[in-house]
Amino acid sequence: MEEIEKAKIELTALREKIDYHNYRYYILDDPEVSDAEYDHLLQRLLHIENKYPELIVPESPSQRVGAPIEGGFNPVRHSVPMLSLENGFSEKDVKEFEKRIRRLLEYTNTITYTVEPKLDGLAVELIYDNSILKTASTRGDGYIGEDITSNAKTIKSIPLRLLSPQDSLKLPEHIEVRGEIYMEKKAFQQLNKEREKQGEALFANPRNAAAGSVRQLDPHITARRPLMFFSYGIGLVSGWEFASQIELLTTLKSWGLRVNTEHIKECANIDEAIGHCRYLEDIKHDLPYEIDGAVIKVNSLEMQKNLGEKSRSPRWALAYKFEPTQATTKIYSIDVQVGRTGALTPVAHLKPVEVGGVNVSRATLHNQEEIKRKDIKEGDTVIIQRAGDVIPEVVKVIKAKRTGKEKPFHMPNRCPVCGSQLAPPDDEVVIRCANPGCPAQVTGGIKHFVSKDAMDIDGLGDKLVDQLVGLGRIKDAADIYHLTLEDLVPLDKMAEKLANNILTAINNSKKTTLSRFIYSLGIRHVGEHVATVLAKKFRRFDSLQNADKEDLLSIKEIGPEIADSILSYFSNNKNISFINRLFEAGITIEEMPLEKELFKEHPFSGKLFVLTGALSTLTRAEAKKLIEEKKGNVSASITSKTDYLVVGKSPGSKLARAKDLSVPILSEEEFLTIAGQE
Repeated sequence: MEEIEKAKIELTALREKIDYHNYRYYILDDPEVSDAEYDHLLQRLLHIENKYPELIVPESPSQRVGAPIEGGFNPVRHSVPMLSLENGFSEKDVKEFEKRIRRLLEYTNTITYTVEPKLDGLAVELIYDNSILKTASTRGDGYIGEDITSNAKTIKSIPLRLLSPQDSLKLPEHIEVRGEIYMEKKAFQQLNKEREKQGEALFANPRNAAAGSVRQLDPHITARRPLMFFSYGIGLVSGWEFASQIELLTTLKSWGLRVNTEHIKECANIDEAIGHCRYLEDIKHDLPYEIDGAVIKVNSLEMQKNLGEKSRSPRWALAYKFEPTQATTKIYSIDVQVGRTGALTPVAHLKPVEVGGVNVSRATLHNQEEIKRKDIKEGDTVIIQRAGDVIPEVVKVIKAKRTGKEKPFHMPNRCPVCGSQLAPPDDEVVIRCANPGCPAQVTGGIKHFVSKDAMDIDGLGDKLVDQLVGLGRIKDAADIYHLTLEDLVPLDKMAEKLANNILTAINNSKKTTLSRFIYSLGIRHVGEHVATVLAKKFRRFDSLQNADKEDLLSIKEIGPEIADSILSYFSNNKNISFINRLFEAGITIEEMPLEKELFKEHPFSGKLFVLTGALSTLTRAEAKKLIEEKKGNVSASITSKTDYLVVGKSPGSKLARAKDLSVPILSEEEFLTIAGQE
């Protein structure tokens, strides 16, 4: 056999192996080989293709990044229009949606539905002919989109070739897959950090980042962007018929397409569909991607066909929109707040507006550079955005509404609290007050010290701390441990019983963990996670206090900036005096056990958990923290390596997957019972 024939046979096998491992990694989240083994396969493929370039085919894994696009994007007509969805904003709208369906179908029996998260991304269509990705296009106006094939091929969760799970199962000769290209929240934040370092304009949100990345003329730029893809439906398909939406999605996944099965649910009736919508709204801030609603679809594809479409939307689907996270309002004024680390943050005072069910009257403007980049002025009409419990931010100025009376804003030259002269440091955009005695820093430091994740002194809220500092009862956090009943009772809204409760909480806080104590000190760049890393490494506070730079840099997650900050803190005599006063007041720190001792300590130790459904007694973040405190680990998806699935109300597809893999299942009550064991 000639060398080129041998190479052709090996290349075919390599492509099949790499496609299969891409499917295991990107679709099932259950890889079977190490990164090194995968890299070896890919390098072997590239070696052979470089030697015999005539054997390269468009669907080869090596062809994910192509040449720059000349002259813009070509138009692509959708054979089946990609219609938009009708919106619903309340449970009443959902009930009306079902009434219309029943009236149109003249149907009185039970109708099942599917509920899917509505990702805030870019809708696209992927056309596969004979299993090979031939064309990818944007939704466009629903009838004509733009050809983004070269860019779509760079997205690793989009298969270049469909896989058949069974050799005897024939794949469709032609299929048009619909789905969403998106960017996860963490990846978006990292991308913006990198763009800021390069002096490039920041993206407003993950959706804009995804859309901007897909519409790059150079696929090499798209390839560097952390884009993902989920499929949710089809246009035309040849030789295949599906009975239901759930069957369709299950089949798409078996062909190697990524489907959001974790949070898609088949619902027995409209009330169950509403319940799953509520569940998705409850967990939306815990998801790694942005969603702005849920999509309710009639599950039966025959019913979908009978219901048909209106001019702009199908009759068989409804987009249930969550409370909006963006709103338009006006900036009345801008002032500057000083944080516990001395950072000056400009804050916009707004005409009150409701965003996501919360009344918002202020928004962060971050820093002077952000104000300049977004061209924000006092008096502007702006779009604000709120995500979770984070303070809202100004996303965009609506310049068309300017009247000419708007006023530019500039950061002050002196600290607005203590009057100290300000000078921006060379290495960051944040301006800081360098006076450690600045009242704002002192008060902020005390509030941080007593917070839930630090010393956790219940009852010492922000307003009470402000009162105590303002009256001179405390000058720093160490003074808290010398407060008496006589100090507290005269304060506003303070009864003797409440004062005694606060004193009890102060006394209880004297026994704490090493990670909490480190975090409570407010060392710059040492957040909750870094404090935990330091506690695990040094195990005793004096060991950390006496560590040198080499000791700190030997820790994987500690870089020069954090190390310098820690060394600077412990070299300051005032800080050492403060720490000594805390110990003199009776603070005791539990010594961290050795890592191997930790694994013997608790049934959760070393175990891998997955959570599904809504828990009634604690949030998902609290459950995750509880597991990690017991030295367990939490994963987002079920695999054969999962030790336990914890099930709450309205569990997703993880439950069925766990049963298939014989993964032990814990109810919330069982989980909490085991968590209490020592």
